[in-house]
Amino acid sequence: MKIAFALIKYFPFGGLQRDFIKIAGICLERSHQVDVFTRSWQGDIPSGLNVRAIPSKALSNHGRRIALASEVLRHTQGQNYDAVVGFSKMPGLDYYFAGDSCFAEWVESKPFWYRFTGRCRTYLALERAVFEPDSQSRILLLVEKDRTTYQRHYTTPSERFYLLPPGIERDRLAPHDTGDIRRQVKMELGITEETHMVLMVGSGFRTKGTDRAMRAFAALPDAIRDKAVMVIIGKDNFRPFGRLARRLGIGNQIYFFNGRHDVPRFLFSADLLLHPAYRETAGIVLIESMAAGLPVLATDVCGYSSYIKQAGAGRLVPSPFNQNTLNHMLAEMLTSTRRSNWSANGRKYVLEHDVFSMHTRAVDFIEATVPC
Repeated sequence: MKIAFALIKYFPFGGLQRDFIKIAGICLERSHQVDVFTRSWQGDIPSGLNVRAIPSKALSNHGRRIALASEVLRHTQGQNYDAVVGFSKMPGLDYYFAGDSCFAEWVESKPFWYRFTGRCRTYLALERAVFEPDSQSRILLLVEKDRTTYQRHYTTPSERFYLLPPGIERDRLAPHDTGDIRRQVKMELGITEETHMVLMVGSGFRTKGTDRAMRAFAALPDAIRDKAVMVIIGKDNFRPFGRLARRLGIGNQIYFFNGRHDVPRFLFSADLLLHPAYRETAGIVLIESMAAGLPVLATDVCGYSSYIKQAGAGRLVPSPFNQNTLNHMLAEMLTSTRRSNWSANGRKYVLEHDVFSMHTRAVDFIEATVPC
């Protein structure tokens, strides 16, 4: 088959980008032709992948989105593609990988005037092109609750949705030598084995709730905070969060790392994954933490938070969000005798359920539903 993929930008450490590259890689393994249309590409290009960068002179993000959508249409229509797969909402898609939350739902929480801005009107139009009843786009869904949300706003027919399982790598499964890994990582950080390590993983620090996490860390009782550090791994601008850490008096206890390839080592070494996201369609790091035996404290708005609840692998901050609630839960979890139970529950759930096959299942579905 000849398949076109469209995404806004590629960089190695984004969650959506990781899903894209795995799905594209499986397509290549199955001898499909894969062409990629994107605004920008950072990092190596896998052999066999045909990447076409589509730069834009638009000054706004929504202007660049419109420009990309128009160029993807221009390059794919009439070019005999068997499938056009989008990792961003745009017209003309045969398949949309639903890695972003429903924009129409988010707009409901904004002031009335926001609906008249160019940004809002553009993003709603792009979303409507995928989800309106007359669209032909099939939706690769990550979490079941999003089906209800989209149908409430667009009355999208149910048969156009296909629910995917999570898709973590098996190197996230806790090995037998986690104790050795933990000692090595803490030695590299220059901290003692008794020091609590709170971990955050994810690009896009504002959306992931890094400010909330740092405030909760700063609010820990002295007896806990003085023997704790926070490690933050992801691709974003560290500077505003470094300034916040200094204002909160915890600058010396925060370790920032750009995206790295050895994230599993940190999952095996930390005492708690903290993920108080403002918005999170899925949150694959929650499942990865379960596999690693790392207890999780996350907001209940995360799409994959339901797995934490089902497994008993940690605790969820209820909506509406309250900073004091997060502060209290963080302190309680770091000192709780239930940490070993949360750890064991997460590992057990992962071993008994399919949390690995997302990308294979996505390609299977595309192959099975492409018109002959």
